[in-house]
Amino acid sequence: MSETSTPNRCRLVLIAPPTGEGMLERVDSALAGGDVASLVIPAYGADEAAFQEHAERLTRMAQARGVAAIIAGEPRMAARVGADGVHIEGTKAELAEVIGKHQAKMMVGCGGAKNRDTALELGETQPDYIFFGRFGYDGKPEPHPRNLALGEWWSQLVEIPCIVLAGADIASVDDVARTGAEFVALGNAVFAAGADPAQMVAEANARLDTHAPRLDDLAK
Repeated sequence: MSETSTPNRCRLVLIAPPTGEGMLERVDSALAGGDVASLVIPAYGADEAAFQEHAERLTRMAQARGVAAIIAGEPRMAARVGADGVHIEGTKAELAEVIGKHQAKMMVGCGGAKNRDTALELGETQPDYIFFGRFGYDGKPEPHPRNLALGEWWSQLVEIPCIVLAGADIASVDDVARTGAEFVALGNAVFAAGADPAQMVAEANARLDTHAPRLDDLAK
């Protein structure tokens, strides 16, 4: 959660980029650019030691800005670095096991649902959120139509919050917000080469302030 008042509309979730020169500075710049609900930190194939070091730095950085840090993958890693949550992509049984062991201490969210049936199965375990999209698959300007359709369907049917992955164009947050999703995830749109992360986050929030429906209106 950001330190400012929480907006009553779709909020931003940032997908941290892979390690590289200037990565920490770019993430910190993005977090300083405006309201961000959470930072999801994927491993991107890094070995355990390297990922733990990477995750520790980003977790401390996010939390210092009042932003929840979510580790994608291993709940034990999330616990070791003091993260606020863990993101799981697996079967219903695997998700249920993680929820049973860890949800009392941290958020447990899930992804990997490519259709309605799978989404509903995962939802039966009562995760803290469900994510529609795949990390790193936001190279096109617009969001994937399937993710938009799933987000709209889910937000109308289920109370568990959903996150929908936007596209590489900041303007694509408008399309996600119109689905009624509680959160829109941005990766390439903020962290692509040549982008100003703080400016992109500020622009995304400005667009959401203008175009996103109020969540309490959608609940009526």
